[in-house]
Amino acid sequence: MRFLIENLPQSPQAWGLVVYAAAVAGIVALMLLLAWVLGGRNTGRAKYDPFESGVVSVGSGRLRISAKFYLVAMFFVIFDLESVFLYAWAVALRDSGWAGFVEAAIFIVVLLVGLVYVWRLGGLDWAPRPRPRPHVRTAVSSAAAKH
Repeated sequence: MRFLIENLPQSPQAWGLVVYAAAVAGIVALMLLLAWVLGGRNTGRAKYDPFESGVVSVGSGRLRISAKFYLVAMFFVIFDLESVFLYAWAVALRDSGWAGFVEAAIFIVVLLVGLVYVWRLGGLDWAPRPRPRPHVRTAVSSAAAKH
């Protein structure tokens, strides 16, 4: 306790931070205490059943979802974030001069190369590619092939 008293902050800004941290901790403790005191304690047969918008669940909640959805979402976030960088560059275009223009052009070229790479890999395709059908030899086609 003596260590805390000897190392109390001296500046008003530090005191403001201490008061803010104490107020946040107090509010969190009060909310948890009120939830514990006022919260319901009823247990029943339906208490632990899943409930979605008034519809009783049927079956398992574990659905298999294609990884394509996650890949497209990640690509969107990546390329969307890059557009934010380009917007900041466009705002500061006059200040950055030709050096900034060349850097942004290199940045755009790298983005386009990445986009073409993802596109060629099939990362932007929603449906699987159709497989070519194997050629099945029938009696008619084998007879025609002999002549």
